[in-house]
Amino acid sequence: MNKRIEELVTILNEASKAYYQQDREIMSNQEYDALYDELVALEKETGIVMAQSPTVNVGYEVVSSLPKEPHPSPMLSLDKTKDVGELENWLGDKEGLLSWKLDGLTVVLTYEDGTLSKAVTRGDGVIGEVITANARTFINIPLSIPEKGQVVVRGEAVISYSDFEKINTDGTYKNPRNLCSGSVRQLNSKITAERHVRFYAFSLAAGGGEFRFRHEQVEWMKSQGFETVKNVPVNAQTIAKAVEGYAHDIPDFDIPSDGLVLVYDDIEYGRSLGTTAKFPRDSIAFKWQDEMRDTVLREILWNASRTGLINPIAVFDPVELEGTTVSRASVHNLSIVKELELGEGDTISVYKANMIIPQIAENKSKGMETTDEGQPRKRFGAPEKCPVCGWDTVVKSDNGIETVHCVNGECPAKMIKSFTLFVSRNAMNIEGLSEATLEKFVDEALIRTPADIFRLDRCKDRIVSMDGFGEKSYENLLAAAEKASHTTPDRLLYALGIPNIGVANARQICRACRNDWGKIMGLSEEELISMEGIGDIMAKAYVEFFAKADNIEKIEDLLSVLTIDESFEEAADTLAGKTFVITGSLEHFENRDAAKAKIEELGGKTAGSVSSKTDYLINNDIASNSSKNKKAKELGIPIITEEDFLEMIQ
Repeated sequence: MNKRIEELVTILNEASKAYYQQDREIMSNQEYDALYDELVALEKETGIVMAQSPTVNVGYEVVSSLPKEPHPSPMLSLDKTKDVGELENWLGDKEGLLSWKLDGLTVVLTYEDGTLSKAVTRGDGVIGEVITANARTFINIPLSIPEKGQVVVRGEAVISYSDFEKINTDGTYKNPRNLCSGSVRQLNSKITAERHVRFYAFSLAAGGGEFRFRHEQVEWMKSQGFETVKNVPVNAQTIAKAVEGYAHDIPDFDIPSDGLVLVYDDIEYGRSLGTTAKFPRDSIAFKWQDEMRDTVLREILWNASRTGLINPIAVFDPVELEGTTVSRASVHNLSIVKELELGEGDTISVYKANMIIPQIAENKSKGMETTDEGQPRKRFGAPEKCPVCGWDTVVKSDNGIETVHCVNGECPAKMIKSFTLFVSRNAMNIEGLSEATLEKFVDEALIRTPADIFRLDRCKDRIVSMDGFGEKSYENLLAAAEKASHTTPDRLLYALGIPNIGVANARQICRACRNDWGKIMGLSEEELISMEGIGDIMAKAYVEFFAKADNIEKIEDLLSVLTIDESFEEAADTLAGKTFVITGSLEHFENRDAAKAKIEELGGKTAGSVSSKTDYLINNDIASNSSKNKKAKELGIPIITEEDFLEMIQ
């Protein structure tokens, strides 16, 4: 049942994201409703409700600081070994449980009467930080569990490698653990929610009844909705094979791990051993024996990203590590290049962190003034020019970490992402301009600013001669650009790509400014913060965006080719306090986003599913037997057509 709950939460959230954010459907309304109803029934039956469940809304919280709290008893770190033989000796004739040692941030969860009441980080082991609001946003954490007594669970908060790659596009974070640590300890829980933090329970500190064995505790935690990593029963004769099995799984294991944990399965026996001054005696950590190879460094390549950050990559003579040939390793930033004193021809030691990620462990030529041949060493430094556009680079320092940046706003490496947003459906809505097409146009220097998209009539001969283009596709593109050039302030505001300003924020800001573009550009932080849903971070980024001269120049260029409808009608709060659910095909509105925009404009709200909080269900097929219709009828919620809705707002 627990696994099915997790599957349903994932499937339904993916469907909602596709429907509401990407304007596409991956399942019918009937299929969604059936799965939703199944989830509701399972949650009621099991008493387990996950944080990401579409049946609950987790509110966000902003605090000025994280309160500190002492742990009831010190949380000690584990003694370590890299020798499997030591694990065998440590076990002796006892049974043990072997599991992954995750590389994240330890968090202690407390449940009272079946509800998550408190979450505290490990901190220094004696005093931790209270992060309850943030923990409620972890992807796989249960907000409610069946057990009604007090329950205290310890586990690891982590960010997967795949999520880390999606989030760390600008290279700000060195590894998933750094990102996770910062995410868990955010003062704004909305930011934590965006980081896809996961929680894996590893021990039961209190509650749940009496257990003789650790494996029983693990199974009980699973029954309460907690996710755990793989646990393998072992003894002195089988542990070597078990360790080998974990090593085999490493390449496909998406969760950061820095080894394994071995614990005595017999709980009472483990407790009877007590602790040393530093370590508990009932468990021990196993760290992988890093396979190290010496090689010769040949060069540092600098790779420009779409955010303007230029990352260093070490290129060295190929070596075999953990069964694969390795010839490159990320060096992360300029500070590390300087710290290692990396130079051409240096002898370096390389390894795979966690047996996966190539890293430089040591520069054996560090401190030397000459090479083995007696020539002066050529040390690497920051590139003077961007490797993509050739502009002068800028070195920035943040908390003592130096990074290299390209500040050319027209650098091709940076332009594609901003152009893709600019032409998207909820922005300027220019059909026929895919990311692949935009890349071609940028490579051919046909567009360098957003306004150039509306001047493509100057490039007819070059466009019709490009692969995949002809006279007809060119004419279609021009027609789409002409149509999009007549736009509204909220579309343009969203299209500019201001950090953290989404579609709803753009609409809200424009309504507050009565569609006056001059006022929209000149808002102060105080004015923005006074608007519902706009926080300090968003307001600061917004004001900084319009304070930059190059942004103003691009906007003025855009205004020369666009026609902006600044007309504004004072909208009566006709729908204030009303919540609508929209289902089925629409006839009068272009799409559901347009219908949602109208509802929000008149003070109403929209939701994805019918509940007791819904005031109206909009469905042109009132007689259908869809689950949304059935639900609305069960709850006595009026089902209205588009025409009914239009009459209502008139």
